[in-house]
Amino acid sequence: MELFWHRRDLRIADNVGLAAAADRDETGPVAPVFVFDDDVLAHASDVRVRRLLDGLAALRTAYRERGSDLLVVRGDPAEILPALTERVDAERVVWNRDYSGLARERDARVRRALAAVDVRREAHHDAVLHEPDSIRTNAGDPYSVYSYYWKKWRDREVDPPAPTPEGDALASPAALSELTSTETTSTRSDPVDVAVGELPTPADLGFAEPDVDLDPAGTDAARERLEAFLDDDVFGYAEDRDYPARAATSRLSTHLRYGEIGVRETYAATEEARVAASDRPEADAEESVEEFQAQLAWREFYTQVLYHNPEVVTANYKTYEEGIDWRDDPEEIAAWKRGETGYPIVDAGMRQLLAEGYMHNRVRMIVASFLTKDLLSDWRHGYDHFREHLADHDTANDNGGWQWAASTGTDAQPYFRIFNPMTQGERYDPDAEYITTHVPELRGVDPELIHGWPDLMAVQRANAAPEYPDPIVDHGERREAALAMFKRARGEDPDE
Repeated sequence: MELFWHRRDLRIADNVGLAAAADRDETGPVAPVFVFDDDVLAHASDVRVRRLLDGLAALRTAYRERGSDLLVVRGDPAEILPALTERVDAERVVWNRDYSGLARERDARVRRALAAVDVRREAHHDAVLHEPDSIRTNAGDPYSVYSYYWKKWRDREVDPPAPTPEGDALASPAALSELTSTETTSTRSDPVDVAVGELPTPADLGFAEPDVDLDPAGTDAARERLEAFLDDDVFGYAEDRDYPARAATSRLSTHLRYGEIGVRETYAATEEARVAASDRPEADAEESVEEFQAQLAWREFYTQVLYHNPEVVTANYKTYEEGIDWRDDPEEIAAWKRGETGYPIVDAGMRQLLAEGYMHNRVRMIVASFLTKDLLSDWRHGYDHFREHLADHDTANDNGGWQWAASTGTDAQPYFRIFNPMTQGERYDPDAEYITTHVPELRGVDPELIHGWPDLMAVQRANAAPEYPDPIVDHGERREAALAMFKRARGEDPDE
């Protein structure tokens, strides 16, 4: 028996490391294990722990359907994995690479611990199509501009989906249960408490059960969502993706974040859709499929930014000569978090986040611009709030997006391009359908009034929707303040 260590790859199909571990030319069968690592949990949230447990439950079901099960352990992987290899006399532990700084430090400790007990360590490239060190500029440097990265990304050959292990390559429940029996553990010196198929509750892990309406988890749910998206919506993606009320995006981000569907399987399906686009009536059907593929490339672009610059989790990627003098008003930030800014499209996004653990991507950009450019607040406040409430929180993607909005990141929005939240709402939610879905106080109000809310007189707002708040800031005034703030940060005269 040998071990496969699941982390951000909660699936059996198209799992490169699991397929390698299950290769019968090696020493199988494979015992799959998931470790609740306290160092990782220290950075978790109620929403993400709940979503992780949902994903693990789906993974456990998938193993049981194949005549196996999932080992579940809590503790330090550098202690647990060597102890488990001793119990099963394993010669090899296999896993898939993760690219965050925390994950790389953990994996280095695990490799050293396994080497100390003479167990083979094998890590595979799985989470992205192209490893973060594989696409570089002609000068050999990591890319900091997405458009150039994308040109090379899309021309690279992509591996096919990894084969799904056959049932007999996986350890049986009986074999796994031997690891936990009293008779076999009573004389062991290691303190590892192994459970077969038993998942903890959020409370067991020190978290609360969140009041959030999460999407279904697991590979089956991911495939259903991908199939439905590629059946129709993807062919209008380029035009429709920015309109939150149209529900024209894939909603795959959470499934990809937890690895419930393989990125090779996802990409292969999009390639089939690209071929099928020639038979579609939409004029830009093929371009729309490519636009969706470009979103997969954005995901990998930010992964390689984090890989080469792990400090960006807490530090600006782009430095300013004089530093940015953020305003950071606690009452304004609190109103933003509650979705009570008096800017309807902003509030709709923030309330969707609290209710669903999700926010539409265009709206993410709008609320991020509002926090950093209208409230003049440090992007780290927003990043931390998203990390707490987003089910699909991904360090690389969220950090990249927040720093883009704050004009501090790689390939960032220029500081002088500032979203107007009123025109953004009018352009991308013209009938206020998305807004009124998440802001019930505005239901029944004319969309023209909704989009012009900050410019209405107080009496007009009181008559139209007395329970909805007045705007907490003046966009025009704050836009000028933001320009001045960034000019000072650049060492320039803000009056010029």
